Amino acid sequence: MKRVMTANLLPGMVLAENVYTYNNDQLILPKGSVLDDKSIAKLEFYSTINVLVEEPINNEIPAESGSLGDLSYSQRLRQTAQFKQFKADFENAAGGFEKNINNVVKNNAPIDVNQLTSPVFELIETTNGPSNVFDMMHSLRQYDDATYTHCINVALISNILGQWLRMPEKEIRTLTTAGLLHDIGKLVIPEKIITKPARLTQYEYTIVQTHPQEGYKILKDTDLDNHIKNACLMHHERCDGTGYPLHLKAPQIDPYAKIVAIADVYDAMTSARVYRGPLCPFVAISLFENEGLQKYDTGAIMTFLTNIVNTYLLNRVRLNNGIEGDIVFINRDHLSKPTIRAGEKYIDLTQTPDLYIEAIV
Repeated sequence: MKRVMTANLLPGMVLAENVYTYNNDQLILPKGSVLDDKSIAKLEFYSTINVLVEEPINNEIPAESGSLGDLSYSQRLRQTAQFKQFKADFENAAGGFEKNINNVVKNNAPIDVNQLTSPVFELIETTNGPSNVFDMMHSLRQYDDATYTHCINVALISNILGQWLRMPEKEIRTLTTAGLLHDIGKLVIPEKIITKPARLTQYEYTIVQTHPQEGYKILKDTDLDNHIKNACLMHHERCDGTGYPLHLKAPQIDPYAKIVAIADVYDAMTSARVYRGPLCPFVAISLFENEGLQKYDTGAIMTFLTNIVNTYLLNRVRLNNGIEGDIVFINRDHLSKPTIRAGEKYIDLTQTPDLYIEAIV
């Protein structure tokens, strides 16, 4: 048996233990589960750090070969000049953010908001619309899921959600900064705990859960907007009180923190992995629907999911049984289960519980 970081899990691995939430011992996945994209995303949804898997492990990574017509949506995207430029700009932004934020944390340097956020706004301005930002961002290969690239992703997602919520431009800029700085506290958590090749003790997991307070300590005496400081402190709080560190409920949580929380979890679930491109958004949406929409602000989460789904109306998709078709109708009560037209046949996914969309093709 071997303990593997959640970000490094591969489909086909078999759990060698029951996996529970750390806070309330809720069973996430049972021992013996064969992991697939959906179950790995579920572990990300619950912020599981690592799990024990059976050996031997097949570490072969699916090849990305074939003619252009055989490639997936994300594979075709990665071959375009627009994506290559976005990738270069993103990597420059991540490198600059890493340097500047470490200077703040380690050398107590003042926070220059414009210096930190300008590359993020430039990424948004040079990309053709919100849906294109999502496609570009999640087609990047982020094997190590570094804190710095995650923060930029969360800033981008927060910005887009702010646009969808029709927030004023000034508020969107504040929200974007909140997304960028939300995980600053992780930079003071000992690396040996974050990357420990064994199950974390309750004490060690408690240390990991202090990163919101640690981040707040770094920001509290600055002249940053209080929404930014609160988003850092409260982005792991949940509206039903199951979050941390303060177990706040909906009325007590800063509205900017509620938005950053959605962006944070969505990015954790959908970021590209070494073995695949971006997780299909419909898999992520189904996890939000099935694992508890009550954990998130109703207006923000429904606006977020509805806009993502509408982005893919008329797109071609593949179901988990191999059938391909086009999305022709969005079910407002079950956003992850639209109606698909496959040739002359219409498949209402709300009536077929065993079928789901596994890929955009």
